[in-house]
Amino acid sequence: MIKGFAFRRGVLLAALSVLALQATAAEKVTLQLKWLPQSQFAGYYVAQQKGFYQEEGLDVTIKPGGTDISPVQVIAGKSADVIVDWLPDALASREAGVPLVNIAQVYDRSGMMLTCKKSTGIKTPADLKGKTLGVWYGGNEYPFFNWMNKLGFKPGKDITILKQGFNVDPLLQDQAACISTMNYNEYWQLIDAGLKQEELINFPYEDQGVSTLEDGLYVLGSELKDPAFVNKMAKFLKASFKGWDYAVKHPQEAAKIVVEQDASGAATEAVQTRQMENVAKLITNAGTAKIGYLDPAAYRRTIDVLLHSGGDTPVIKKDPGDAGMTHAVWDAAAKLK
Repeated sequence: MIKGFAFRRGVLLAALSVLALQATAAEKVTLQLKWLPQSQFAGYYVAQQKGFYQEEGLDVTIKPGGTDISPVQVIAGKSADVIVDWLPDALASREAGVPLVNIAQVYDRSGMMLTCKKSTGIKTPADLKGKTLGVWYGGNEYPFFNWMNKLGFKPGKDITILKQGFNVDPLLQDQAACISTMNYNEYWQLIDAGLKQEELINFPYEDQGVSTLEDGLYVLGSELKDPAFVNKMAKFLKASFKGWDYAVKHPQEAAKIVVEQDASGAATEAVQTRQMENVAKLITNAGTAKIGYLDPAAYRRTIDVLLHSGGDTPVIKKDPGDAGMTHAVWDAAAKLK
């Protein structure tokens, strides 16, 4: 009896030792988000809460963003291993000296739109002429300028631009005929404010052929020279994709997980569930082996938009070629069992 007890105790201690060793051996990864906790980033929170990162031997810290937080500055200061960013900002930052490289593109469609009140007489893009249009700046204006350039509309002459804050007030207060919105966020703020869907018309940038790639994952190019870093990021991608697949299939549960991460207490499950359902429309490869794969054609389209935005100054002066992207980490993630 005593021998049996001693044997079981030895097995238990050995098992605990293995678990302790695994815990200490977990590789640390810090992810910097582009904005505050919301379903826009649900896949990462789900991967963390469901233990998908732990399954890959990773200890992941997810840092929320905010109005005063620049993911580019965070990673440039070596306070993050990987960031969520939009490709226009990443390429502009790359040209400015921060060697960002896209290692995965979770969102393969753009959620950006111009939303207009039908009462202004706008039915087609041609009707935008002579109107006041709300436009986000800070890197979000480039597809808009490219679109206006294609339509032959000159700002200040054919259209009036209102520099829009990250709210929907200009449309609610009739300061503009149209405003910038995301399909998963600001558009629904208009509905929540009392406008009816039949009162609005949307012009998704994706449909106008001027969309740029949004939420992708970026690392410093210099880090990719280290095989150990590439392997760590491959495991991060594998777990993150698993998190996104789960979030798309279970929007309500994903929303609940996101709400738990909101320290302000402002997020609600109803709003975050709706946001998750619309975010899912931008991840058309979810549930397939292609999730997170950066389409070279979409990458090229974004570069063309930035080079020919039609704004006061080009976003980027030189074509970066393929230097701003790599499939190496995605390929490595696909090979992991």
